[in-house]
Amino acid sequence: MKPFGFFHLKGIGGQIAALVLASTVALHLVVTTAFLISRPDRPDTPPDGAHQLTDAALLLGSAEAGERPRLVADLARAFPKLGIEMLAPGAASVAESDNQHLRGMRRHLGRGYRAVQLTLGGTASRVGVELPDGTVIAGHVEGDPRPWFWGGPWLTALMTAFICVSVLGLWAVRALAAPLSSFANAAENFSVDGEAEPLPERGPEEIRSVARALNRMHERIARLMSDRTRMLAAISHDLRTPITRLRLRAEFIEDEGNRKRMLMDLDQMRAMLESVLSLLRNDRKVEAVTLVDIASTLQLVADQFGDMGHVVHYDGPASATAAARPDDLHRGVTNLVENAVRFGAEVTIRLDISGTTLVIDVEDDGPGISDARKQEMLEPFVRGDDARTMDESTGFGLGLSIARAIALAHGGELSLHDRNPHGLIVRMQLPLWQQPRLAA
Repeated sequence: MKPFGFFHLKGIGGQIAALVLASTVALHLVVTTAFLISRPDRPDTPPDGAHQLTDAALLLGSAEAGERPRLVADLARAFPKLGIEMLAPGAASVAESDNQHLRGMRRHLGRGYRAVQLTLGGTASRVGVELPDGTVIAGHVEGDPRPWFWGGPWLTALMTAFICVSVLGLWAVRALAAPLSSFANAAENFSVDGEAEPLPERGPEEIRSVARALNRMHERIARLMSDRTRMLAAISHDLRTPITRLRLRAEFIEDEGNRKRMLMDLDQMRAMLESVLSLLRNDRKVEAVTLVDIASTLQLVADQFGDMGHVVHYDGPASATAAARPDDLHRGVTNLVENAVRFGAEVTIRLDISGTTLVIDVEDDGPGISDARKQEMLEPFVRGDDARTMDESTGFGLGLSIARAIALAHGGELSLHDRNPHGLIVRMQLPLWQQPRLAA
């Protein structure tokens, strides 16, 4: 790590440090400007009415009694707004008040002087100062002074600090949350077939490094999955030919029992091979999404199994068009119905549209699956019975896993539920990529 790498402006740390420094400089500039504009210690600051009346009282208190009328007249001309005058004894009554003006005047007047609120004509509108010899002068003082905090540099500084910190927080949230949101979306839309767009490599250096690493990881996973699929496709092509040759040779076996057992084993080998390849094909999601009549697809599956002698019913709307992968959906529902007719005598396929979710239920009246094994049954090569041998009735444990892969490829999910009084409900929930069109 570089000694001063933290201050590199291309990184998150450097950008935050630069923003903090800029905010601090801006705060000091604003505070300095506010202080220079409204300096309380400037000698030419115009005095207010309270200061004027205080200075007048000190001047009159130090003057001779004969000089006071002339001085009052001069002060009245110099400060016309103050309206200073000498009051005769009993001309005004004292009102109960202790505002900030009076407290400030008392501090500056000192001993021997008394500042009070006067009432003239029933209204408290003037402030009086009683001189040491008992003479009272009165003057008009404007309302209470503005507190030192409001309007001063302190409030400006706090507001500027609040704005700077808010800008810093908003920038940090945007700089960190936006890339993380794109990472989350990329993880949700992760695809090994190259359909997903790579993460944009922009933002601070740390974010760009993570985006580059995730893009490289996506390329490696996609390449690995592609190599695996090509390898298994080649193996399946090579195995089909010897299986076909073995089947032809088995036809010439004279022993009827051995011939049937040999042909059954070869059929199981071919079925297992096709099931594994089907599972791998669903991992790649190569089929395009188109508008599909989901109800017609489910009715077709029910009719196909009915033609084979099974009791399969469809319960749902006559037409429900939505966006899906038609072949994958047909294969997934077929696998679910195959499992259902294997363990139950009667099967029902239900279709329901709930809000923004399309729900397909495949119900059977078989023995069902215990709660302890429901999640396990969704894994590949896990079968519903405990038999160690495989025949046409047991399958290979791939039907539910293939259907689950198809549901996940559509952005949905597959779950197992109990059916009353007995049996199993396999529920495939798919998101509606567009509003479906229903027909009764």
